[in-house]
Amino acid sequence: MTPNRDRILSRDVTATQIPSGDKSTLTAATKVMIHQTLGGSYTVQTDFGLFRIDGKDADALGEQVAASTVKAATLTGGAPDSEAIWAQLRYVFDPEIPVNIVDLGLVYSMDVEQLPDNTGHRVNVAMTLTAPGCGMGPAIAEDAKSKILLVPGVSDADVRITWDPPWNQSMISEEGKMKLGLI
Repeated sequence: MTPNRDRILSRDVTATQIPSGDKSTLTAATKVMIHQTLGGSYTVQTDFGLFRIDGKDADALGEQVAASTVKAATLTGGAPDSEAIWAQLRYVFDPEIPVNIVDLGLVYSMDVEQLPDNTGHRVNVAMTLTAPGCGMGPAIAEDAKSKILLVPGVSDADVRITWDPPWNQSMISEEGKMKLGLI
């Protein structure tokens, strides 16, 4: 990305308002300032608030649409590689925090199950958010699901938000704490 973070949208885009999670259309010629470009999406500031723009709409910002974030993965006995799934989850970010959901300690569990009749594999993820009132929860969960579905061998994904146990800062990884300046 170029150093200039000020942009003018070249076309209409559907964006997610932060922190409500509401979908809105940002129209062509809207002035935005890019705050964060992590996990393939963009957090932008407009005159009327913060929004998250999906990476598939990067061209509207004058950016290149990023290639898939899937690292080379092999199927183990027909099952998806769990490390590839965790790697994909590390590409999912809260749009207000520059640390991925794994290092934030938001992912409580991830398991892979074979679907009936050998029709593929489902990945089940239980995760939480940093605050119960966060309207971005469904958007973050959908981002996680879409990234998981890119892993070879995954045919379905279920990302469930839970509040038990409640999240706290002690759940952040050492790497996450370093990025946030907590250590």
